Parts: sequence; C-alpha cells; structure tokens
Amino acid sequence: MPRESTNEDNLKLLDSLIDNWENETIEFKEASNDFDTDRIGRYVSALSNEANLADLESGWLVFGVKNKTRAVVGTGYGTDPRRIDSLKRQINDDTDPSTTFRSVRTVSHPNGRVLMFEIPSAPKGIPIAWKGHWYGRAGENTEPLALDKIDAIRAQSHLMDWTAQIVEDAELSDLSPEAIAVARRGFAEHNASRIPTETIESWTDEEFLRHAGLVTKRGITRACILLLGKPEASYLLSPLMAELTWKLVGQEHAYEHFGIPFILSTTRLYSRIRNIKIRLLPPGELIQREVEKYDQGSVLEAMHNCIAHQDYTKHSRISVTEYPDRLEFTSVGSFFEGVPDEYALEGHMPRSYRNPTLIQVMTQLNMIDHLGYGIERMNRSQANRYLPLPDYDLSDPREVKLTIYGRVVDEGYTRLLMQDTELPFEDVLALDRVQKGHLISDVALRRLRNKGLVEGRRPHLRVAAEVAEATGTRAEYIRVRGQSDEYCCALITDYLKKHGHAGRATIDAIVFPSLSSELNDDQRRNKVKNLLGKLRKDRVIHYEPKGENKGWVLG
Repeated sequence: MPRESTNEDNLKLLDSLIDNWENETIEFKEASNDFDTDRIGRYVSALSNEANLADLESGWLVFGVKNKTRAVVGTGYGTDPRRIDSLKRQINDDTDPSTTFRSVRTVSHPNGRVLMFEIPSAPKGIPIAWKGHWYGRAGENTEPLALDKIDAIRAQSHLMDWTAQIVEDAELSDLSPEAIAVARRGFAEHNASRIPTETIESWTDEEFLRHAGLVTKRGITRACILLLGKPEASYLLSPLMAELTWKLVGQEHAYEHFGIPFILSTTRLYSRIRNIKIRLLPPGELIQREVEKYDQGSVLEAMHNCIAHQDYTKHSRISVTEYPDRLEFTSVGSFFEGVPDEYALEGHMPRSYRNPTLIQVMTQLNMIDHLGYGIERMNRSQANRYLPLPDYDLSDPREVKLTIYGRVVDEGYTRLLMQDTELPFEDVLALDRVQKGHLISDVALRRLRNKGLVEGRRPHLRVAAEVAEATGTRAEYIRVRGQSDEYCCALITDYLKKHGHAGRATIDAIVFPSLSSELNDDQRRNKVKNLLGKLRKDRVIHYEPKGENKGWVLG
C-alpha cells in the first residue's frame, strides 16, 4: 500500500500547485466558510475533463488560497467531516458517469487551514457531466465544454470499443443460421461490385464471418453476438439488456420485447407497427394520393442507427414507442459527433464513432451507411411524402430521441412548400420547424423573412398570411395569429355602445376569444390592458370609479 501523505508532503504539493497558478487543471478559491455545492460540481466536471485532455491523473480544486494575490488565507469550509462526506455523495449522485474525489487533503499552513480536493481525470472516451451538462476550462474561466474538446475526448473511445471485445465463451453454434443467411445477402449486395456472389456463397460460415469482420483470429466479437446471436445466447452479453422494445401508446396499449439477433429483430419489430395508408391531396391535383403512414426504409434506418450508436456500456435497451401520430426512437448515449442539421444539410461525414467495429460490420451487411447520409435520406423521404420532417431531441445528454411523424401538421402550406422544387432544402427544414413551433436560427429567420414566408415575432413565428391564404388555411392562421388590434378595440367599443359600461372581467371575456391561441391567460390579460390603455389615451373610453356606471364607458 502507498504510504499516507504527510502534512509536509501536502505543503510541497500546495507550493507546486501555486507555482502552476490556475492552469486549466487547477482552481483556487478563498471559500472562507462556505461554498455553493453546484459550483463545486461544475468545477469537478471541468477539471476532470481538462485533466483527461492534458493526460494527467488528476485536477485540483483548492480552498483557502486567495485568487488574485496567490496568498494562503485559510478556509473554514468542511471542518465537520460529515459535511465532506455529504459533498462526496452529492458529487457521486449528480455526475455522469459517476465520480467523486480521489482524495480530500487538509493542509496545516502557517497562514491557515487549506483544503485540497483531488479530482480524478475523466475516463478515456467519456467526458464527465454535472447535472446533465459538460463543463471545461478556458484559462481561469469555467464554461460549457467546447465541442472540439468533446470530440477529442470521445475520439479516445476507439481504445475501448465495447463492440470489438471478444466473447470468450462464444462458439459458432451460438449464432443463428437464419441470421447468418440474411447477413450473407446483405454482404453480397453491399460488395456486389467487387466480390462475385458465387464466391460469397462458396465461403464457409466461419470464412464469411471473418470477411465481414464479425469474427477475428482471437474469437467471436460482441458485435457478432448482437447481430447474429441466437436468442438463448444473450447471456453471453450479460449484464447488457440486449433488447429492442416496441410499445404502443394511445387508445390501445401493447408492448413486445425483441432480443438478439438484431439483424432479424428490426424487421420483426417493424411488422408490429400499424403502418396504415393515409390520403393526401397534393396541390394542383384532383385525385387524392395514398401513401404509407411510415416509410419502411426510414423506420429501419432509425432502428439500425439506434443499434449502431447505442452506448452499450450503459447496459440499456433500445425503445420504439408508437403513438397514434408518430414513432419515437430512444437510444442511450449522447449524439456522438456534430448535430443532426449538419448531416441533413451539409452532408457531414463523421470522423469517429462510439462503436467503430459495429459500425463497420453493419455497413458491410448493408444495414447502414457510415458516411452519414442516413439522416439526410430520412428527411428527404418525409418531405417527398408531404409529411413533417424527423425531429431529434438532444436535450438530455444521456440519450438521443428521434421522432418520425405519421400525420400532416398543416395540410395546406406544408405540401405547397415541400412541392416547390425551387425552394432550397434548408428552407424546407426551417419552415418545417416554424409549423411545429420550434426555434430556428437568426440566419434562417432572416432568409425566410426576405422571401416573405414567415411573419410574427419569436417565439410565435408563423407562416406568412399570403402563404396561408394560398393554401386554404386562413381559419387556422387567424386562430394562431389572432385578430388585429383594431378588431379587438371595435369589440370593446361596440359592447359599450350597446350596454353603456363594462368591468374588466366582462371585457376580458369579450376579447379573449379573438386573441392568439398561442398566448397564455397572463399574456392575454396584459394584451387587453394595453388595448384599454390605447383607447383611453385616444380619449375613446375612460374609467368611472363609482356609481351605477362603474367601469369602462365611452368618451
């Protein structure tokens, strides 16, 4: 066992840390008596991630040293050991993956007591998050971890690819003959231009598996068991929950679990989805078209992407939830590189993957395209069928949620805009977000405004009136936008002409139905207040505080 550090050892370490004053892996705070735990958590995340990038074992958070003068002033924080124990538990509970201090050292310095928290480096390939957010350092400042730093940490994951590991007890008899046959067909399709089908068919199963990258000289990989393993061989992947779960939500409820082999399970799960025909009337046509509610290629692409990019170290299942109007795919693990828009609009090609072995194998079996075109294909498939584009929810850094819609959001302007072949796809994507009430960038907003396609102010953007008129959605447009101020003022004055006076509650009841459906009650009350103020300023109405006509009256 290593000997316990003495106070003299700690004094030397403190001097060394002060000499390296606040680089990106060291932080000093005075912390006279107390310090916010949430700030400590952010420092843990930031210093842990920076220690990883600097190839150091630890980062350091030091209490009792004045930030500006480098002078030791002492701290009263954590004099009660129970406070330190509580802090360790909080750090462990709110970091992901869980971590806590490697050591907490109390140093007796001539100028006062110093507390040194040793923070272990983030594990290779996995940045440390505090309460769902990653932090890093820029000089002495703690801030959200920069994307290039996230990419740099994740790029280390090739050193510990879960799917590349050999399953020691696995044998060829643990693999499904039906799954191997499907894999051969996919491999032949993918490699048709370079390997004759006859050659592939002549290989033994072991030869085929080696060519596909599923088996190495050392043995059968976890990727092989995931894709081709018999259901009864799932124990070889323990403690992983090797399942795809389908869940039906709505007027009816149902669920089913689909285990390995995944190469067969995705098609079986797809067969459970209620993919009925829906009817659409394209602009300029008199006959309705029938299209499937969901495109099979897009659904399988989504499931295969979940399999390919799942973080299997979390030992979780993949879920597909079917609602009456949409499918929701959830996989564990953050979006690994870039953001979905880069793939949909810019043809982004990823430089690295969480599961490089599994990605390569699934590409060889024709299950996915590892050049990053899958997201673009799903978007264009939905647009070509006049349906809303898929949405990615990345709000929780621990998982990725993809939604594929099976209904039209607006039967008029969506079809018109998506059929316009002159409209760039980036505008289609931005308008799709406007119709859903999602945020769009300043650049996209300016572009749509310049083309006269949107109006209103954030967060209540809407398709412009001209477009709504052209597509026969005027009624819905008015409901969302609300009537004009002049119309609402006329409602008030007309009522006063007929009834003589009205209290505020009565006026609210008169005007509220004509205001935008996107306003809440507080916003509507404020809107009415402004209308009354305008009418009073223009001397159209005034308020009588007493008498039989108490309330708002004309003149």
